[in-house]
Amino acid sequence: MPEFGVLGKMLIMMGLGIVAIGIILSLIGKLPSEGSGLGWLGKLPGDFLVKRDNFTLYFPLSTSIIISIVGSLLLYLFMRR
Repeated sequence: MPEFGVLGKMLIMMGLGIVAIGIILSLIGKLPSEGSGLGWLGKLPGDFLVKRDNFTLYFPLSTSIIISIVGSLLLYLFMRR
């Protein structure tokens, strides 16, 4: 049963981390000196946008890869023993 306690604590910490990241990103977007905040995020060269008459497809491939790499590095740094 102690495994569930560790899993619960890890899920709580991950949730708090996601909330903290969301708050930081929200505040960065409202800074007057930064303009649009992280406006470049989602408009990278590998992000695909297809517009047709009644259809729009947006696939942020390179943005997803960058977020995955940063998240993996952060988890590696915080979870190693």
